[in-house]
Amino acid sequence: MAAAFMDLVDVTIVNIAIPSIQREAGASFSQIQWITAGYALAFAAGLITGGRLGDIHGRKRLFLIGIGGFTLASALCGFAVNPEMLVASRILQGAMAAMMVPQVLSIVHATFPAHERGKVFGLFGAIVGLGAVSGPLLGALLTEWNLFGLEWRPIFLINLPVGIGAYLLGRRFITESKAPRALRLDLVGVALVTLGLLMLLYPLTRGRELGWPLWGYASMAGALAVFGALVAYERRKASRDGSPLVELSLFRVKSFAAGIAVQTVFGIALGVFFLVWTLYMQVGLGWSALRAGLTGVPFSLAVSTAAGMSVQKLVPRFGRKVLQAGALLMAAGVLLYIAEAHRYGLSIASWQMALPLVVMGAGMGLIVAPLTDAVLSEVPREHSGSASGLINTVQQMGNALGLGLVSVVFFGEIDDRLAPAEVGPAFAHAFQHALGWVVAVMVVIFLLMFALPKRPAQHVEGGEPGPEPESEPEGVEERVLVS
Repeated sequence: MAAAFMDLVDVTIVNIAIPSIQREAGASFSQIQWITAGYALAFAAGLITGGRLGDIHGRKRLFLIGIGGFTLASALCGFAVNPEMLVASRILQGAMAAMMVPQVLSIVHATFPAHERGKVFGLFGAIVGLGAVSGPLLGALLTEWNLFGLEWRPIFLINLPVGIGAYLLGRRFITESKAPRALRLDLVGVALVTLGLLMLLYPLTRGRELGWPLWGYASMAGALAVFGALVAYERRKASRDGSPLVELSLFRVKSFAAGIAVQTVFGIALGVFFLVWTLYMQVGLGWSALRAGLTGVPFSLAVSTAAGMSVQKLVPRFGRKVLQAGALLMAAGVLLYIAEAHRYGLSIASWQMALPLVVMGAGMGLIVAPLTDAVLSEVPREHSGSASGLINTVQQMGNALGLGLVSVVFFGEIDDRLAPAEVGPAFAHAFQHALGWVVAVMVVIFLLMFALPKRPAQHVEGGEPGPEPESEPEGVEERVLVS
């Protein structure tokens, strides 16, 4: 949980400190882009590989390598002497996160019996909610305090005590687990996955800054061909020696395939919302980083509370309907936010945003934890690392697609040349327009959720744990019968 929280915070904490980094480090606009994009690209490109390496060499071992490397990279970021070193350290940090993060869910999946996993995923959902808003808040506080005259550097150095503590506790308490039969790393699969993701995500990440060049569209189209080649190669690899990087048989598990689709589209919605929300508050309304961070606290608390309740109390009783209620609740919260922004205009206050943020947060909390549980519930343990890597990868892809769409649904509504007095109204209008698209995406998610199982596999009616099989043949999915 400490590792998951550290990664989530690190993804968001940098954005708030960008002006301080640009001013103090003398970074160019392109370098600033790479401080955020370099992490995201290295992280997304390495997730599936990191998950598979855990299956092969041991999830505890890869977790400790990842968290140790992540902590070291954080120190290099904090003590960077120039922007080039900071960019390189961020890329290393993303690569180490790709080793660490897939092991979190796969260790949970391999360690806990099915009827106990719900509680753990409830805690995981609460951590996700806390990390979502803690990053900007921590970034704002650490930058504003300017501890020891270090300007922005404490946003990275804060990872050191957390990382060291998690490493030491992980060595002592995590039980080693790996795939029950020997697997080998699929190097061709690694190359194809990495190439395809880079060809897709690089143009999306840099497209707006570069003016959406033709080669960017060609690269994204080429990525589809690379993914097609990957699927064909992985099929041959699976039939030849049974050690593919991407276990395509997972997609025959209906709950996994449906959950992956929902996860991707959900990532798009979050990618759009969080970026336009930050721009709306800090540029459109002219709020300070600290005020913007504090405004998000009700959202974070609502996500954490709803996530814990959904897995432990609601999903065992109502099943899939809880996730669908979450999608509708999020859509209602966004509609309420649009109405509040339209009603109060540029004079809107933080407390007037609290109600829509709480409604949205509650909806998100009802989705995040049960969704992860639903995706992994019927996955064979030997493939939990690969499945976990895929979940995180499609989430990152969804976020990147959402960030790319911001250029269309948000910046597309804003003129290139605005007088200072026109900035606020233009950003407020674009914010409301972009949120309309978020509502549409949430309706799509609601419809996709009909493909999820009506009840989670590890629960029986009434929420009591069902019996677990004493032993199963190697490679057979572990299931608990639903009464």
